[in-house]
Order: sequence, then structure tokens, then C-alpha cells
Amino acid sequence: MRYVLFDDDKRDNLLPLAYTRPISEFRIGILTIREKWSKQLGDDFEFAGIKTEDYLQQKYQIDDNNVELWINSSVCPNKNIISEIKSLTFSHALYSEDGTVIAFKANSFNQLFACLRMNVRSDFTQIRHLWDVFSENGTELESDYKLFTQGRTSQTPSDTNTIIAPENVFIEEGAIVNAAIINASSGPVYIGANAQVMEGSIIRGPFALCQYSQTKLGAKIYGPTTIGPYSKVGGELNNVVIFGYSNKGHDGFLGNSVLGEWCNIGADSNNSNLKNNYAQVRLWNYTAERFTSTGLQFCGLIMGDHSKCAINTMFNTGTVVGVSANIFGAGFPRNFIPSFSWGGPQGQSTFQISKAIETTKKVMERRQILLNDTDTSILTKVFELSEKYRR
Repeated sequence: MRYVLFDDDKRDNLLPLAYTRPISEFRIGILTIREKWSKQLGDDFEFAGIKTEDYLQQKYQIDDNNVELWINSSVCPNKNIISEIKSLTFSHALYSEDGTVIAFKANSFNQLFACLRMNVRSDFTQIRHLWDVFSENGTELESDYKLFTQGRTSQTPSDTNTIIAPENVFIEEGAIVNAAIINASSGPVYIGANAQVMEGSIIRGPFALCQYSQTKLGAKIYGPTTIGPYSKVGGELNNVVIFGYSNKGHDGFLGNSVLGEWCNIGADSNNSNLKNNYAQVRLWNYTAERFTSTGLQFCGLIMGDHSKCAINTMFNTGTVVGVSANIFGAGFPRNFIPSFSWGGPQGQSTFQISKAIETTKKVMERRQILLNDTDTSILTKVFELSEKYRR
């Protein structure tokens, strides 16, 4: 059976992270949502692509010929929801209580409205808000850990390490872990292939360090935290998700936060994740075009792809930074920094698209990756879409 993962009309709630990717490319736990479905559905199901915004579709291809199954990109699979989806008959659709389409069986996406409606019975993780990425990370990390390590044998850690609950630690081949303290009694710890845990790192699970990533000397990490591939982290982190190719390599605190790809946090930068009056945190919402309540007491920084901050930057509680922003200057920046902004508390100007692309090329070339025409086109479109917020 061929299946497609589709973005629905609520995807704007997940901007700025969704500016540059479909929801199925969000990393939560160890894997992206797309990778979760691929592993859990198995060989009986063939992935036919992603249905998303037109300007992203050029990168995330779809071949919807002979597709029978359509699955909402924001849904993370588990055995119960997969069982319900598999049991769907043709021209039937699963809906959640709030009216969100979870999955349906039909030959085309347009046939959804002719499908008979059924209410979903299972509990599952769904990414509907930006803060869901770090709030649900613990659940998904433990699920992915079981999926990823079942029936496999971990590399034996060096005896220079202090490991509590070693049965909950899995180290892939090629990873280097030396003179670290790892406590997996509160959740599993996964160290990916060719990753490195440097000396003095203190890690409390649940935690995932994906392939080719590093924890720097003396890093202090509280779970649930996920460091995506090709990233470097140091200082103190608490309940953080980094999608990949991003650096927070120096001292400073980052908590209850999400960084996209190709981000860089300057040395000694910090974010607040708790208001002084302990009130619920409000976060910028692109759909409402205003700050809305998260219902959370702890909520830190959300940063879109290619954004950076200078040394000693101070982010207030519940700050949203768009794509390709460059933040610097003394004091606290605004709680909402539009994409392609240049500056800080003393004022901001537009980071012109030609200059932004020039910088992006240099950053990616340092990792031996070329910025191609498709990604350039996506960044140019994001620049246009986000213009109204820079006025």
C-alpha cells in the first residue's frame, strides 16, 4: 500500500519552523516524523512522498499515483494508531475530537470530503503547537529508543565513564564517549553513530545525540533533550530539541527550547524559560498574528533555520525568532523577531536576501554542503512571505 504524509491547514501554527520544511520533517525524539512512519509501517507500505505547500513541494517530492493511504504529517505513530489506520476501509477517514483529519483511505487527496467520518480512539503524540516539540520530546524519545535499539547490541562504553543504569544506554558504532557521567535511570540515553561525548560531560536521560554530533567539554544536559545530527552543544541545556546542523557550543543556558537547522548561539548567550511572576508564557502565533497563551509555565526560545545570535545575547521567556535572523546588541531583544531581521534591542533592519544567501552559502560550505537552487528558492519565498512582519 502506498501512503502520503500531508500537511493540513493548521501548519501555520508551526511557523517559523515550518517555513522551511513540511511538518513530517520535524525531529522529535530521535527520528523525524517521516522516519518514524517509515520504520513503523514496515515493508508492506511504500512511502509515496509529502503533500505540502507549493513552494516546498519542489524539494519534497510526491508521486500520488495509486496512493491509497493519506496520513497527517503532524501525527507521530504508535502501535495503537497504526492499528486503527490499517483497519480503515476505503473511503473512510479518522478524525480527532477537535475535527482534525488524522488519516483517510482514498485514491486522491480531494476525495477526503467524500469519506465517511470515524472518530479516533487511540492516544498518540501530535505536533499542533511549537511547544509540543519539546513538551512531547520525552515520550517520543523513549518510543524511538525502543524502536531503534530492539534486538541490537550497544557498543561497550569505555571504563573511563561513570554510567548509572547502563542497560538504558545505547552507543552506536563509531561513537566516542570518554570520561563522562551518564545517568539513564530517569530515561534512556542514545549516542548515535560517529557522535562524540567529550570529557566532563554530565548527561541525565532521556537524551539523544544523533550521528556526528558532539557534546563539548563539561557540557551539562538535562533530559528530555535531543541533539540532531551534525550539531555541537556545550554549557547547560534542559529539555531542548535541535533539529540538526546547529551549534550551541559554548557556556550559557538553553531551556525548553527548539532550534531549527543551521542555527548558531553565541558564547555565553542565555534564554529565560520561566517568567519572574511564574505566569503562563505567551508565544507569538503566526495564525493569530499576536501572542497567545501556551498554557505552560516553562517555555524558552524557538528559533527558525539559519538564524544566529552574537555573544552574550539574552532571550526573554517565550521568544520566537524567524528564519535567517541575525541578532546582536546589549539588552533583551523583542519576544518576536521576524525572519531576515538584522539587529537587536537598539533597532532592527532587513537582512537583505542577497546578503542572507551569501552568508548561508558560507555556513553550509564549512560542512562541505552546497546551497542548491531549490533551497535558495525556498529562502527567497520565505523572505517574501515574512515581509509584512518586518514593517
